[in-house]
Amino acid sequence: MTLASLRDGYAAAVLGATGGLGAAFVAALAADPRCARVHALARRTATPLISDPRIEPLTFDLLDEASIASAAAALEPRGPLDLVLVATGVLHDGSLQPEKSWRALSAGALQRAFAVNAIGPALAARHLLPLLARDSKSVFAALSARVGSIADNRLGGWHAYRASKAALNMLVRTLAIELAQRNRAAICVALHPGTVDTQLSRPFQAGVPPERLMTPAESAARLLRVIDALTPERSGTLVAWDGETIPF
Repeated sequence: MTLASLRDGYAAAVLGATGGLGAAFVAALAADPRCARVHALARRTATPLISDPRIEPLTFDLLDEASIASAAAALEPRGPLDLVLVATGVLHDGSLQPEKSWRALSAGALQRAFAVNAIGPALAARHLLPLLARDSKSVFAALSARVGSIADNRLGGWHAYRASKAALNMLVRTLAIELAQRNRAAICVALHPGTVDTQLSRPFQAGVPPERLMTPAESAARLLRVIDALTPERSGTLVAWDGETIPF
């Protein structure tokens, strides 16, 4: 996979680089000969899927703005970024499970979902958008989900996850408007990765046809192809792994 639409020798940053899809993004970018460096940001330093001197690990905490600001300050002297991928998100963990009914709603679950799925990416944008290249195509992309589409919601449930991803979509739309004033070639999008075989989706894969379940490497490659084809006219939208624009 080669990102031909970015400048030769482009620089990328992946937030959530130790997750299933984040690690796949790092590996795919490092495999692109046009990529000069990949900043792999995560809560803990991990061994990349591949060994490459262009992969530069950096620790940060998405839930700690001071940590995000510190990471951005470390990146700034390296020169402008051409691609920022926020590959973070939470659907379930030890204290959070998708709600099947309004009776399962809780303040704690809503706060955690919004902190990880909306507030964290927003603060990442605050500190990393100023580092994007201003004289060529640059992209800030955050992983969202089709279930965050209000227009596409016909099943209900999963209240905290849906609402937090809908909030992320609105943030992306708003950020895109402001980003265009800085660089008309810059793009800010939300991405739907499809159903990927990662820890996030594993408890919910029973009804997924095998042909619709992607490996992290497959999803990452498809999303990078989507990013490569993006034009500024699609900035501020939710785009799926197959290039479809999903209505908000």
